[in-house]
Amino acid sequence: MANRVLIIDADTQSRTVLSRALRSGMMTAETAASGEEGLARLSLVSYDLLLLDTDLPGVDGLHVVQTVRQRGSGIPIIVISGHSEDYEQIYALDIGADDYITRPYNPMVLAAKVRALIRRSQGMQMEEIISAGPFTYNTGTLRFYKNGDEILLSSKENAIMKLFMDNVDRIFSRGRLYDLVWGGSLVDENTVMVYISRLRAKIEDSPAQPRYIQTVRGLGYRFVAKEGGL
Repeated sequence: MANRVLIIDADTQSRTVLSRALRSGMMTAETAASGEEGLARLSLVSYDLLLLDTDLPGVDGLHVVQTVRQRGSGIPIIVISGHSEDYEQIYALDIGADDYITRPYNPMVLAAKVRALIRRSQGMQMEEIISAGPFTYNTGTLRFYKNGDEILLSSKENAIMKLFMDNVDRIFSRGRLYDLVWGGSLVDENTVMVYISRLRAKIEDSPAQPRYIQTVRGLGYRFVAKEGGL
């Protein structure tokens, strides 16, 4: 059964981006737009993790954290904030948050943090090896291999490959890739194209004739694990 995460965020776009990133990580995402709505959901439904913004209308995020802990709940909590002041981070952790993430953040990296924290809270192994064709990805070390040989990736390349490894044969448009990896609406299509080209140069035997990261004309890109697959 997929892990269930509750997102509390007043911003519609943020809820959408986070939900997509979590679903791409094989998790179920539910959302609330205010602290009051989130607390009501938490009292009715069992979640595996709470992901919330500090700036909420009415009951703010830090008060939500306090209330959840006062109820005796041990649910893992990750706080997202646009504030980078040390005192707020320290306060959030002191009242019961398990992690504090400041904006801007990479949605796919955040989804990986969510999965890791859920595994830790459930007493599961922190490290998971994902395999697809000749490729393997270690979720604990964030290291990527082809036929056992490590391929060094930048942070964005790493996020794209993790997304592809979790979604073999699934087609991603350039806009969707940008949304999930960069966390915003696509502004320049060349950005995604450049990173796809860099990845092909690193993982393909013949980058000019890509076998693994394939272009689906008019739709986007698809990662194919088996050689020669379409």
